[in-house]
Amino acid sequence: MFDASLRLSPISPARLALLLGGPAAIVLGCWIYLAVMIGDMSAGPGLSPMTTPRPFGPAQLSGLFLMWTVMMAAMMLPTAAPMTVAYARMRAAERGRRVPWASVLLFAGGYLAIWSAFSAGATLVQGVLTELAYLTPMTMKIASGPLAGGVLIAAGVYQFLPVKQACLRQCRTPIGFLMTQWRDGDWGAFVMGWRHGLFCVGCCWALMGLLFVAGVMNALWIVGLTVYVLIEKLVPHSQFVTRLLGLGLIGMGLGTIVG
Repeated sequence: MFDASLRLSPISPARLALLLGGPAAIVLGCWIYLAVMIGDMSAGPGLSPMTTPRPFGPAQLSGLFLMWTVMMAAMMLPTAAPMTVAYARMRAAERGRRVPWASVLLFAGGYLAIWSAFSAGATLVQGVLTELAYLTPMTMKIASGPLAGGVLIAAGVYQFLPVKQACLRQCRTPIGFLMTQWRDGDWGAFVMGWRHGLFCVGCCWALMGLLFVAGVMNALWIVGLTVYVLIEKLVPHSQFVTRLLGLGLIGMGLGTIVG
């Protein structure tokens, strides 16, 4: 059971760094691998034949799934840092002298499990769009102006929907989330991370769809979306930023369709 007094318990920077070492190593490894793939697509398993016109096979789909999973881990796990830190602090206080590093790693693992499921869906969407010639294999970018415009407009409209705001509120309030979603034990850590991941996907899935418009491996958009999600989650009262981006995406979408 969650003890509300734990949220104020101090923890040394060294101990906090030890607890966060696992998730930090995952993020660093994913960004390094992502940089290698952006520099040379053939470095990704199964992705070297992406430029050929032959249909997708298991090797290509597996390579795409790995690419999306690594990319989502690199982009989204840093945005979960406030929640992960809050959880680490509470577990450290709860366990006394023992360092619950495994629980913190499982919390991050549950979060990444949801984004891995999202990656599986994105892989299937990319495969279908490529087979239908709506997505160019080389740039992994939507080739149809109306379809690209539709994706932009849909992402813009989603910024204003209540479900977006509800999920975003859960991501902005680590203490509130942990107090209402607390589960004991290591399995509880995974479940909590999994539930946090659900809210995060609910908040950001439409934004991730923009990668199909800009190019799935477009480094500038990958970094830009990561920074934007961080701002949206961390900056207090950032509803203005959310709505401003929504209006901008709708305008870009209309311009893309008309143009």
